[in-house]
Parts: sequence; C-alpha cells; structure tokens
Amino acid sequence: MYCTEIFGTELHLETVDGIFSPNGPDAGTLAMLGEVEVRPDDRVLDLGCGCGIVGIYCAKKVGAENVVMCDISPAAADIAQKNAEENGVGGIKVYCGDGPSALGGETFTLILSNPPYHTDFSVAKSFIEDGFKRLEVGGRMVMVTKRLDWYKNKLAAVFGGVRIAERGGYFVFTAEKRGPHRHKKEKRAGGLSRKLARKIKRPD
Repeated sequence: MYCTEIFGTELHLETVDGIFSPNGPDAGTLAMLGEVEVRPDDRVLDLGCGCGIVGIYCAKKVGAENVVMCDISPAAADIAQKNAEENGVGGIKVYCGDGPSALGGETFTLILSNPPYHTDFSVAKSFIEDGFKRLEVGGRMVMVTKRLDWYKNKLAAVFGGVRIAERGGYFVFTAEKRGPHRHKKEKRAGGLSRKLARKIKRPD
C-alpha cells in the first residue's frame, strides 16, 4: 500500500508484482492527467486500468457511477476494485476483458489510456478502433506513449485529427469524435473555397 497525491487528489493504492507501475504513478500517467480536462458531466473509461490510479482519480471528480475501469488481467481488475473501495469510490464498474469490446453497450465521453507501447501495435490498434465506437459524438480519447508517429497517424486516420502535447519525454494525444455534420460542413466549406478561388482566377 502506498499513498500518493495527484494534482491535489490524495489516493491510497495497493499494488502487487506483475501489475503496471507497482511503486506509484508512472511519469506517463502523470503527463496524461496533467493534460486532460475531466469535466463534471464526463462518463469516463479507464482503459487498461492496472491498479486503478486513473479511474479512481477521475471518480473523485465525476462520481464513481460515471467511471468504468477495464483491464485484461484478472489480478489488475481485482486490485483496481479493492483500491476503488479503499478510496471511497467503490461504485466504479470494473471489467476484466480485452479492451472496449468487453464492456457491453456502454458509451463514454472520455476514454483515457496508457497503452503497452513497448509491444507491437495490435493492442493500441484495438484500443483506438474499439474506443472510437464507444465514444459519444464530441467525446475524447486521450492516450499517452513515448512513441509519436504511429499513434499520431492512427488516431488522425480514425478520428480525423489529433492534438499532441509533449511532457517530460511523453506524448499525450487527444482526439475528438466528430459528428457527420461537421465533416460535411468542412467538405462543403472546402468546396466553396475552391469555387471562389476559380472565380478569382477566371478574369486572368
């Protein structure tokens, strides 16, 4: 058991060997939480929750009923549930499963993830593609890694754009799910601009 304070929120956490960041919050998690805005009406998914640091932190801001945590490891899911109870947010739903596909029909406005970026990209690919489907329009996916190009390209391809911030050697990616009407407006605006450009050039 260790005690830590993250941006003014005190957490008491138990960890065991084999679960990510057993000695305290890692620098990547802190970088991500330092960049994300957790809004009072957010419904949050902590994807790959480990011992539950991110989900519990968010539950302190939006309420346990508005947070879901998920991890493929049964040991991680079990200890995340215990830590939620220890920190007074035992109402968090904790799932043991392989990414967002394990969550039934639930949807979210904010998905946070510190994916295992030292392996191949198959896990991150699943997180991004399945996470996109779980987000409501206007919802955001925030990820942190030490790798730039693959995540930048993949998130931009799926979401249509991505914002990137660098903190302490980590890249924090924020991508928003846009509604179809926004894409149509953007295309229409682009088409109009091209027509205007042709009209301007025509007298020459």
